[in-house]
Amino acid sequence: MEGRRISLRFLAAAVALCCLCAPSPGQTRGVDVSAAPFSAAPYRAGELLTYNVSFSNFPTAAHIELRVAGRGQFYGREGVELRAHVETTGVVSAALYALNNTYTTFVEPGTGLPYRARQTIQEGARVEDATREFNAPVGTSAIPSIQTAGGAFGSFDFLSALYRIRALPLAQGASYMLAVQNGTTVYNAEVRVTGRELLKTNVGSSNAVVTRVHVRGNDEADDYRVHVYFTDDERHVPVLITARHRVGEIRAELASAEILTETPAAPGGPVAAAPTPTRPRQPGDPPPPRPAAGGVAPPAGSAPATPETAGDPLPDLPFKPGEQLNFNFFLGAAQQPVGTASLQVRARARYFNREGLLLAAVLQTTGPGTTLFPVSDQINSYVDAATVVPFRTELSLREGTRQARWVVSSDQNGGVALFDDGTRVDIPAGTHDLLSVFYALRSLDLSPGRRTAVSLLVNKRPRALSVVPVRRATIRLGTTQVNAVEVALSTNDPKTSLLNLRVWVSTDRRALPLRITADTPLGPIRADLAIIPTTLQ
Repeated sequence: MEGRRISLRFLAAAVALCCLCAPSPGQTRGVDVSAAPFSAAPYRAGELLTYNVSFSNFPTAAHIELRVAGRGQFYGREGVELRAHVETTGVVSAALYALNNTYTTFVEPGTGLPYRARQTIQEGARVEDATREFNAPVGTSAIPSIQTAGGAFGSFDFLSALYRIRALPLAQGASYMLAVQNGTTVYNAEVRVTGRELLKTNVGSSNAVVTRVHVRGNDEADDYRVHVYFTDDERHVPVLITARHRVGEIRAELASAEILTETPAAPGGPVAAAPTPTRPRQPGDPPPPRPAAGGVAPPAGSAPATPETAGDPLPDLPFKPGEQLNFNFFLGAAQQPVGTASLQVRARARYFNREGLLLAAVLQTTGPGTTLFPVSDQINSYVDAATVVPFRTELSLREGTRQARWVVSSDQNGGVALFDDGTRVDIPAGTHDLLSVFYALRSLDLSPGRRTAVSLLVNKRPRALSVVPVRRATIRLGTTQVNAVEVALSTNDPKTSLLNLRVWVSTDRRALPLRITADTPLGPIRADLAIIPTTLQ
């Protein structure tokens, strides 16, 4: 179990370049970053980078966000505020290792050296909030507040190290050394430029500088063979990080990038002066404000954001980014759950070169359900932010002895769904997947007697899903009575019509799915919303 935890910690740490924190004994080689040229381009306020991390057979194991939050006076010093958030998701978070870490570091604008760093750590049962002062002038206290510890002069933390590497020339064949502090220990690391290549990622194609992070004196860490690919321009955006693990490859791939135009500074004043920092952005917070279309510059190698999507606000949908719904499944009249489901709406961003939302669902059996019929399913649906129609679907299914994984790319305008095994399926425009239809249902007019038909892709075939609001009813969930409308769902597939599928949707503005019932070969199944928001009471 301890070995598994170490592996998954490395998975999240790889994106933050935790691979740098390993000793390099003996005489170091290469140029020390303190003597290397420094570029201010990576520190431009407004940059927001998001990454999808895959691990072995898990297409989405974690999400990472890197952000240059602002430049101004912070804690009595001129600085640039860097932020990062690392969070495992889906099955990895639920069954393997839950990690939810936030990092905030303030660095000097002219050197990239950190002077204050804060880490909010949630790793399994471990919760920690630590603040550290770095590179304080001798005999002074640069930051008049309580510190947990100090950092050695000239050292970096993980976040500032990543940006300092971006600020290097990254010349062909060059090797750079830097000291990275983890806790009370300072380590040395070497980043070597090994070549250049044309790299294709989710945000397009770009010429990339290939670097290899060497870990000397630690064969176990060096065996991960970490490579970092940077765009071959002044900003050196990390577009891909890879690492080798005995059970599969770890890949952190750029999923979206935003570059907001800086506000010109007054003569002699700071660039884009920022107020005193507040708490770092947390999961579930709304996405940061987006500029007008003219204020967005595309990342290197990617298609530019179109005016129709770059600055448009989210439509008036009944759900918002950050929403999470948890369900308990019950078999027959049993009082003990046999399964759970967790559904999340993640931030609006640019995914796979498209503007959209990420809908994520994890379903698994628990308790007696694991013995009866083990299930562990994960679905990611990338949908258009205005129509909730998917343009990419990722499914990873484990049901009994059956295991399956596939990715579907949908061209809704062209009427084609392309599976990663080469299967090509003709679909009507507006065809949903099994997860997106669940959210689209909440946006329909569910007045009793009104019928709606929705196209649904099931088992590589489009099906017509009939949505029929039956009647209004009051249902009890726990101790709460909720007003709802009962909706009957059926398709033109005789097998699914035998399920007698019903869903009860709240009649308030959020149109929450409160209960789902179906008749299955194992008996009647009921899924109830586990937590009732106060807005329903």
